[in-house]
This record gives sequence, C-alpha cells and structure tokens, in this order.
Amino acid sequence: MVGLASPDHTSQKVWGLVGAAGYACAALVAARSSTPWARTPAVVAVTGAAAVPLLYLSVIGRAQMEVGVVERAAELLFSTGTPYNPAPHAVRDFNPYLPGMALFGIPHLLFGDTPFASARVWFLVGFLAAVAGAVQVLTRGGGLTTGPSGTARGATAGLTGAFWLIACPVVALPLSIGGVDPPVIGLLCLALAFTQRGQAGRAGLAVGAAAVLKWTACPAIPVIVAVLAVRGGRRAAFRCAAAAIGLAVLAITPAALVDTSAFYQNVVLYPLGLGPTASSAQSPLLGHLIVLLLPHGKAVTTALIALSAVGVGASLLVRPPRTTVAAADRLALGLLLAIALSPATRIGYAIYPIVLIVWPRFTARLSADPLPPAIPRANRHTTGGPRQTACAPPPQPAPCPRTGPRPATIPAADGSAGTTKPTRYSEQPTS
Repeated sequence: MVGLASPDHTSQKVWGLVGAAGYACAALVAARSSTPWARTPAVVAVTGAAAVPLLYLSVIGRAQMEVGVVERAAELLFSTGTPYNPAPHAVRDFNPYLPGMALFGIPHLLFGDTPFASARVWFLVGFLAAVAGAVQVLTRGGGLTTGPSGTARGATAGLTGAFWLIACPVVALPLSIGGVDPPVIGLLCLALAFTQRGQAGRAGLAVGAAAVLKWTACPAIPVIVAVLAVRGGRRAAFRCAAAAIGLAVLAITPAALVDTSAFYQNVVLYPLGLGPTASSAQSPLLGHLIVLLLPHGKAVTTALIALSAVGVGASLLVRPPRTTVAAADRLALGLLLAIALSPATRIGYAIYPIVLIVWPRFTARLSADPLPPAIPRANRHTTGGPRQTACAPPPQPAPCPRTGPRPATIPAADGSAGTTKPTRYSEQPTS
C-alpha cells in the first residue's frame, strides 16, 4: 500500500515495492513453519523489507530528507558551534531535532559522499546497538530459566524478537529510507530494559541520551522516574532523574545559548507548525484538521497538547505505573495524544506507540522483575515446613544413636567394682 500510495521517484515508493516482495516471501516461509513466530520467517522479512531496500536506496543515492538535514547539521555544528541555521527559509533549511542528532552526520563530514558514511547507515547502527544492548541487559544472568541454559535460551529468544521488531513495517520503513526515529525508540527500549532490571542510573542515562536526539523522547523521563519511584524508592527515582536531566541539559544548553533565536525557530516553532514556513510533516490527523477547519486552530492544538500532557502527568502522581509494561503503555498513550493533536506530524510517528506497546510485553518474558521488598523477619517461614514464630524456642538436635548415656555400674556383693549393665544405646559401631 505504501508503494502504491507514495509519489513516484520517492524512497517510500521504492521501499513499498521492494518490501512487498520481501513480506510475501516471509509469509510463504511462515506458512510452512511448524513453530509460530519462528526466527526463519523473521530473517526473511528483515532481509527483504529492510536490508535489500536499504542497500538499493544507498546505491542509487535516494533517501529521506532527514538524512541531508542531519548531515548539514553536523557541518554547521563544527563551523558555527550550533547545528541550526540562523536564517532558515525552505523546508530543507530547518533542523527540528535536538543537538545530539547531529552526531549521526559526523561520518559524512569526515568521509564525504560514501555509502557507509551516510547518516542513514548510522541511524541503523544506533538502533541495532540500542536494541542489542536491551536484549543483553534483560538476558544477562538469567533469562527464561535459571542457569547457563536459561541465559542461552533468553538470548536466543531475544534475538528472534529483535528480528521480528525490525521486520515490523513501521520499523523497517524508516530504517530503509533514513528516518531519524529508530535510534530514539531503540534508546527508549534500552532505558526500559534498565528500568526492568532496577538499574536506575543507567536507565536515566539511556533515556537522557534519547532526549538529546529528539523531543519525542522527553516524555519518557517522568514516566520512567515514576515507575522507579514505586519499585525502587525515592533514591532510585532521584538517580534516574538526575542522570537523564543532567545529560540533556549538558547537551542542549550550549547549542541553545550560542544562537537562541535559531534554536527557537528550528526546534520549537517549526515542529509545532507555528513558524512562517509550513512543516513537511503533515498528515490528516486531528491536529491538522483542527488547524484547517477552526479559527486560531494552531492555538487550539497547542492548548490541547498542553492539557493532554498535564493529564498524563497527573496520572503518574495519582496512579503511577508499577511495571515496565504499564510504564510503556502510559508513555505510548501520551505520545499518541501528542501525535494526534500536533498540527505537524506524520503517520510514521506510529513507530513510537507500536513499539512501546509490543516490545515490552515480549521482553517481560526474558527477565523476571526484581525481587519484591524483603519480608519482615517475624513473618518469614521456611518453604514446605511449619511457620516459625519469633517466640518459639529453637529446635533441639536429636540425640546421636552412637553417643547415648554412659552405662550404669552395679556394685558386687563383695564390694568390688561390679559389672557394667548395658543400657539402651550401644557404643558398638553399626555397619
């Protein structure tokens, strides 16, 4: 459908036509497989719907507009100290991403127009590295079962799940054409994996790194902090918040101070559709329709987005999520509201809610949640035995059959020492 609906000579059309063949081959392989969700059809789908289109588009030099934007941002960063054009006019002049996204354009700055220096390739590398890290975190020291075999089974299941994740059309499409969202959602998956393991500091660094790339990752910070506050206490929540906010502030503040006007035009006004130049990210969703049909539609959509953010934030205080699955669902809900109400959005942003709903449910099987709080000592009892109370005396050891009481001596009638009377327990060794 993407191939037929997209305009000619676009990367989306090429992906749709090539990917359709890949998905058809994967469907044939899956029909012949006796195991549901097996790895082989996933590998076929990844090859046909992601790898082949990516290679073909790289050879013919066709990519999404975001690739050129990020590569020019890297050039501006090294030449002017900020990745933002101070006087943008055309759509290609705007850089709506946060400063960290310019790092993916550094290889192109260093090595020029070579296929492997394209920012599109490094978007893919960043996504794969983040997902591989999430699987490693969840399967380390356990997995589906305990012991080394459990680790191996967990890693195998995690690898299969990663293949199916990449094969999903909302992921395969941006990976092939050069979308900027895959590395962001990959880092969010890594942050959720650290959260599930109870590693608050690392979770904060992962979600902070995602927030340095794009605004869409920023709502994940309060959600992850909320679930860590429930599971690990205030100290864990503080460590996560300090790491995430500290990293984001250190990365964003310099670029915002070098040229505040350029930062405001590119990162705030343009993504919200409030600038003089209309964003190319437009889809017939609710926010876009409000702008078209209602007077002062941009102000209405901005107010609705603010109200939805306040509502989701209040829900974190009233009923905070207690599991990573619940946290991912809450984050997906907030992003869905923002995507639907934003006047400048794309259907491709569906990668966020879809991955956040599906991936944590799969990874919940790879690693058990951290242990619950310790049971008070007075209430502990041994497994399979009677409950021990705090006042009960400790059980006395049974007498050893080889060390009974000493034999009694019976005096003889003549006053001699007499004979020894055997007692119940014998000191003779038993065979």
